[in-house]
This record gives sequence, structure tokens and C-alpha cells, in this order.
Amino acid sequence: MKKPFKGSPQVVFYPRESIEQVEEGYQLAPKFDDQGLIVCVTQDASSGEILMVGYMNAEALTRTIETGEAHYWSRSRQVLWRKGATSGLLQHVEELLIDDDQDAVWLRVRVQGSGASCHVGYRSCFYRRLPVGNEYQADSCLIFVEADKTFDPKSVYGDVPNPTVL
Repeated sequence: MKKPFKGSPQVVFYPRESIEQVEEGYQLAPKFDDQGLIVCVTQDASSGEILMVGYMNAEALTRTIETGEAHYWSRSRQVLWRKGATSGLLQHVEELLIDDDQDAVWLRVRVQGSGASCHVGYRSCFYRRLPVGNEYQADSCLIFVEADKTFDPKSVYGDVPNPTVL
């Protein structure tokens, strides 16, 4: 039997040894991708609104479990990131779920402050929609579903570089 990965004294990730263990067992055995990441969907615990999709490495998942605050791995900046450390919009985890094959995490969070989670200033990172089906045309544009920003990113982040990569 392989030894479990100790993310910290409190958090243990077990090696993936069988489908039954992963799908029906009681051991946390996350499957990180070839870059060492696992996808994380983050939802507002009160409204059910999807706020963002991010990624966690083993350290981010460990810190999230230990602290009860959401931590992610920034793929653009290549750093561990405690959500809200700069903006004050901390995400307090109400519930952490892992999917059936343990390759995706779902956080239900309560956001401190204005309740926003998007670095662009909107409440959710999903602030635009695209028409689909009969509504879609070749020249269809994205439609804003949030009319106003919750906060001004420049006043919150100042000169911190924008994480969006072209």
C-alpha cells in the first residue's frame, strides 16, 4: 500500500488504489491533473449563484480545508492565492464537496464584504451570457446579466497586475 500524502498534520490525501475506494470509500484521494491541479466550482451558499471556477493544487486544497477560507492556485501568476487577501472579499467555506471520481471540488461559500467574487468588479465571474438555440445568430454578442459592478476594481486592487492573460 502506498503511503498517504500529508498536506499538513491535519489533512491527508490518500493514494488512489481502487475504483471502489475512490467512488464509494471514505478516504480523500483527489486526482490532480498533469499540472498538479484540480478544478474548483465556487457557489454562493445563500443564493446558489455560481461565483467562479478556479483551480487548486494540493497546497491550496489543504489550506482551504484547514482554514475554512478558499485558497486557489493562480495559473496566470503561478502562485498560491487566498481569495480576498487583497480585496478583503474573503470566501468563507460553508461546505466543501468532492465529485464521484474525486477530480473536481465544489465550494459553497459566504463572501465577506460586498459579496462580490470577480476581479473585474462584478458579483460573479459569470456576468455575461451568450444566446443559444434559436436565439443564437452568427453575429450574436455577449449579453450582460449584471448591469452594475459591485465594486471599483481600481480602488480595490490599485496597481496589482490584472490576472487575465491574453
